Amino acid sequence: METPPERLFLGFWAQNMPMQLNYIANACVLSSSGKTIPVIDPSDGQVFDEIQRSNAADLDTAVTAARDCFELVWQHITAAERGRLMLRLSNKITEHADELALLEQRDCGKPVKQARADAAALARYFEFYAGACDKLHGDTLPYLNGYSVMTWREPHGVTGHIIPWNYPMQIFGRSVGGALAAGNVCVVKPSEDACLSLIRVAQLAAEVGFPAGAINVVTGYGHEVGDALARHAGIDHISFTGSPSVGTLIQQVAAVRHCPVTLELGGKSPQIVFADANLDEAIPTLINAIVQNAGQTCSAGSRLLVEQSIYEPLLERLGAAFEALRIGPAAMDLDVGPLIRQSQQQRVWDFLSDAQVAGIAMVAQGQIVDEAPDTGFYQAPTLLRDVPVMHRLAQEEVFGPILCAMSFKNEAHAIELANATAFGLVAGVWTQDGARQFRVAKKVRAGQVFINNYGAGGGVELPFGGVKSSGYGREKGFEALLGFTTLKTVAVKHG
Repeated sequence: METPPERLFLGFWAQNMPMQLNYIANACVLSSSGKTIPVIDPSDGQVFDEIQRSNAADLDTAVTAARDCFELVWQHITAAERGRLMLRLSNKITEHADELALLEQRDCGKPVKQARADAAALARYFEFYAGACDKLHGDTLPYLNGYSVMTWREPHGVTGHIIPWNYPMQIFGRSVGGALAAGNVCVVKPSEDACLSLIRVAQLAAEVGFPAGAINVVTGYGHEVGDALARHAGIDHISFTGSPSVGTLIQQVAAVRHCPVTLELGGKSPQIVFADANLDEAIPTLINAIVQNAGQTCSAGSRLLVEQSIYEPLLERLGAAFEALRIGPAAMDLDVGPLIRQSQQQRVWDFLSDAQVAGIAMVAQGQIVDEAPDTGFYQAPTLLRDVPVMHRLAQEEVFGPILCAMSFKNEAHAIELANATAFGLVAGVWTQDGARQFRVAKKVRAGQVFINNYGAGGGVELPFGGVKSSGYGREKGFEALLGFTTLKTVAVKHG
């Protein structure tokens, strides 16, 4: 029997153990610290590579390279040419999609189909922003007679991007892609748990003609490299996706030098299901919204709010569907892969232990397959019922495949429950009543509301971000370009 190409690739990778270097000014660079961080495969818990444990000096080198690129090269390239470069990168990513997907599969534990979807999304982001480069413009404003007044959209200069481990390729695409399209150059600090694909993308960018310093990737720990990035006087804007607690620290540090930030800080997103919902359409989406990427998704639909009259029958159907779910190694391409690391696995276990102590009933669980190594970081998808609205399971982001169900009496009660957390990222509304669709969408406090769908096919074009503790600013879509620019007003007196 012929060995599948992905197993040949991963076998080659495991045998050769290529230590990954920082990528600064289109060159592979060792960290000045001389230290490394092991890269662990979540599917079996084994080390298969190393990345650089960089420090503030390495970050400074990257910022200097970025500044030189911006001042000497990038700001002199026309918007149309930036677009052509980004389109070439999009095409190059497509050519290397299988390679990038395999890196993501090994590095993050993503099932094959999810890793391939992420590579495709990355290509689509650069395609979208390639077309947006020369569409960004200011306005002319009416003013006093004898004056011409206009606004210009100008790039910040050097933007810093702290990328999380759950969707490194996708978030790189929406964050770095938008920044480049707006005319910035970028310094990227990936999570130490998920660096490999982004280092490779930076290399591909150099291959298609991006100038040295336009995209720089520096790996390491958040308290060392991430902190240095937030504090660096040469960073003109920071984009961060991660936890509210770290987001608060970044805001505090950036505020000292009045550096603007864009923050996406997670969610506790409700799926609101009314009695008139089409359950045949809703159920697959409700499940996918919590088990995709093993529940490690900021917009995961982790709270299920169901109208009382259909609460029991819906839980029965969902329970049967959960029991059919299978979790195992990424290469097996099952319904769910492993969690990213052991500490995340323990975090989910702690939530479930708290549920047990509180007497919260479990409706159903999926199954971890026998082939899953005991050393991997697995958690079976779990459906819980009657979760008290103020219990930490209903208030805090678990970041695992745990769905918390509760019932509501009427529309007003549903909205009350939906808004009863500190978060406000995404909400799903399931009803056939057109007037109710818009009433609920208006009253739910969230950055995005999906009606009778959840995610709308990826939505590269759709602005994404939150309110309340979910952060502020927007990524994705054309709206992101506004955050990656400053507005300059120019008033000219004639004569």
